[in-house]
Amino acid sequence: MKNFKKFIALALAIVMALTVFAACAKKPANTGDESTSGTAPVDTKEDKPLVVGYSNFNAKFSPFFSETAYDQDVWSMTSISLLTSDRTGAVIQNGIEGETVPYNGTDYTYYGPADLKITEDEASGNIFYDFKLRDDLTFSDGEKVTVDDVIFSMYVLCDPTYDGSSTLFAQPILGMKEYRSGMDTLLNLLFNAGKENTDFTYFTEEQQKAFWEKYDAATLGLANDIIDYCIENGYAEDAAGAASAWGYDGATTAEELAAKLQEAYGADVAGMINTETATKSVDDLFADLGDYSGTGITTGESAPNIEGIQKIDDYNMRVVLTEVDATAIYQLGVTIAPLHYYGNADEFDYANNKFGFTKGDLSSVRAKTTQPLGAGPYKFLKYEDGVVYFEANESYFKGAPKTKYINFIEGSDADKLNGVTTGTIDITDPSFSEQTVKAIQAANGIAEGSDEVSGDKITVNTVDNLGYGYIGISAKAVNVGGDIASDASKNLRKAFATIFSVYRDVAVDSYYGARASVINYPISNTSWAAPQVTDADYKVAFSTAVDGSDIYTSDMDADARYAAALEAALGYFEAAGYTVADGKVTAAPEGASLSYELWIPADGNGDHPSFMIVTLASQALAKIGIELVVKDLADSSALWDGIEADEVPMWCAAWGATVDPDMYQIYFSGNDSLEAGGSNYMYDIADPELNQMILDARASFDQSYRKTIYKQCLDLIVDWAVEVPVYQRQNAIIFSTERVNLDTVTPDITTFYGWMSEIENTVLK
Repeated sequence: MKNFKKFIALALAIVMALTVFAACAKKPANTGDESTSGTAPVDTKEDKPLVVGYSNFNAKFSPFFSETAYDQDVWSMTSISLLTSDRTGAVIQNGIEGETVPYNGTDYTYYGPADLKITEDEASGNIFYDFKLRDDLTFSDGEKVTVDDVIFSMYVLCDPTYDGSSTLFAQPILGMKEYRSGMDTLLNLLFNAGKENTDFTYFTEEQQKAFWEKYDAATLGLANDIIDYCIENGYAEDAAGAASAWGYDGATTAEELAAKLQEAYGADVAGMINTETATKSVDDLFADLGDYSGTGITTGESAPNIEGIQKIDDYNMRVVLTEVDATAIYQLGVTIAPLHYYGNADEFDYANNKFGFTKGDLSSVRAKTTQPLGAGPYKFLKYEDGVVYFEANESYFKGAPKTKYINFIEGSDADKLNGVTTGTIDITDPSFSEQTVKAIQAANGIAEGSDEVSGDKITVNTVDNLGYGYIGISAKAVNVGGDIASDASKNLRKAFATIFSVYRDVAVDSYYGARASVINYPISNTSWAAPQVTDADYKVAFSTAVDGSDIYTSDMDADARYAAALEAALGYFEAAGYTVADGKVTAAPEGASLSYELWIPADGNGDHPSFMIVTLASQALAKIGIELVVKDLADSSALWDGIEADEVPMWCAAWGATVDPDMYQIYFSGNDSLEAGGSNYMYDIADPELNQMILDARASFDQSYRKTIYKQCLDLIVDWAVEVPVYQRQNAIIFSTERVNLDTVTPDITTFYGWMSEIENTVLK
């Protein structure tokens, strides 16, 4: 839902496609026989299932249309991707014979489904990605894996009606624009035409009437759900309070809230009916949404194929890009979905531009959303009563898994830790807070406060999360005189950023303890492009006063730092044009304000890593005459709706990252030939210099060069003061020391190479 959520889903999809089964890959599904006849294994010693604790599933177990990391893990168990990666996230280009790469003093050999060779054609300037597929791969139902399956998968992701998280279609692949032109979805055409449309060239008057009736009913149904949810959970007493808790101030009735929802969601009907509080009844109001979003309507001329996706033979293919794009390799490593299952083999004829389905009609692919099948280590059996059942795929190319059955069982975060402690769960990933650490230490008989966590009951493995927490500031909402790029506007934002920054240490330590660290650049520490403390030009975020001097000295204690930050903020406010007298701000310049709102999705009770930061910042700013209103939202979906509607001046959230540190999606603001990145609307910055550097970094394969360019980008972003980097947290996987044979678990687990990367080797004691 919303561009931001699609970005997060994309981030997860890219990372997982290359890392979940690093020597294998991810995506696909399963045969009808397997999905309907599969049963849970008998609990014998030989066939005892390995049980993994998960958060709730959405049952969208599709390599094309899944929306959550948990659903992605399900289909990843059944699938392989064209490419794989090592423990640092680097792509393995010699997967067939294997590629040996050292990590942490140990040599590891990685195998994958294909080899890749990248060359540049000097005459045309085109970049050739030549793939050679192994000739001994089979899907779990026994069917051979060929290039036809890869090409089918790519065409699904590039179809004009495709609305999943992948953006393969945005890569500069030869002929892509020509193929996707001349067609739009019925949903887009109806919505863009509006309720009063009288032109029925592409749809009938009856279709238009039915759509708007359903759309109005769905938004009203969601509005009532939100109101009921907020009242039942104590977030509000009436409709007006519920609307406010959801981020829609001003609405006092369900009808008024529905109108605001329509304005916020627009044509994103799928996002609207899949919010966390939407009941099944709301979904039922638009049960046939796929008939609108999944129906392609021809509106003009288009090419019959994508010229740059070329079949050489059954096991060799080429993808042609018209320019260098360092991020392309991550998009091209698609999950290999079985043509015969998700599409129709009779409709595949490469020579005659037939690719397994009718262009503009992905109904066969959507029909398999809940039952995945592929060539991965496990076969999907069924999803029943909150449990996903898997059985080993005996034909898996890295060898039949040593554990025959695996169950993914859903539950709350509290259930995860309790399940390992009581023996009902073998492996899981609880939120790694201070409270969780204390509970694990208690279970292991370790004294509270000790540096030790693992013991004879529970073993803990931690890695840095692929992403980071931040505080965002909208340049469009927080500026002076409407000029978002002026020095005055930047100084205004730096005033707030300086105050937020000084409270990061105490807040992060309080919430996460040693399980997170404060970061100073808007990039995950997991990235090879992240600046290091040892770098000569490394700088603590927002630690410089308006005159360029350092705000802090090494001998300052916490209180002295807070006082220094407040004085520096006052200097920035004055430089922004505010009137300052006797240590207080007394008047704001035109277009600015003495009061700003900050939205934080802290469940209405302050449960958020940055809640202490913004609370202390609000108290500090009040001392100098600035009001910071902290709005604690009951549900995070309201935040993204509000941001897209330009209603949120400042907010707290976290970015999900990708293996490649490309900044296009978040910070590229567009130029004459390229649209802005999908999430740039959150900050509304427009910097030609930043844009060019982002494009320059994309256009090179030289990592050293790219790192230098990205450091310059990060410095510019900090200067815009639209994002305050806050924390890099750790993720934890916990294992039952008593039941899991830890010697068989993937060694040297990293952010990019998880415990499931070699799941075929994991066994119980």
